Amino acid sequence: MANSAQARKRARQAVKQGQHNASLRSELRTAIKKVTKAIEAGDKAAAQAVFNESTSVVDSIADKKIVHKNKAARHKSRLSAAIKAMA
Repeated sequence: MANSAQARKRARQAVKQGQHNASLRSELRTAIKKVTKAIEAGDKAAAQAVFNESTSVVDSIADKKIVHKNKAARHKSRLSAAIKAMA
């Protein structure tokens, strides 16, 4: 348990920041799932449009260091490859 006023405040801030980070991580996962669903639906143009929107979400969350930039790049690369592989 935090023993000083400073430590108590940092503990409160850590909880609040953790909730904010969880929210952003959830937003990232939702963006990825939207693209995946669009790919599974089979419409290449729609999938590309959703991918373009999701790319900015993924990049902004990586810029905030919620996920590593390489992880963000890996997700974008795999989704892009899946869209290109569509018939």
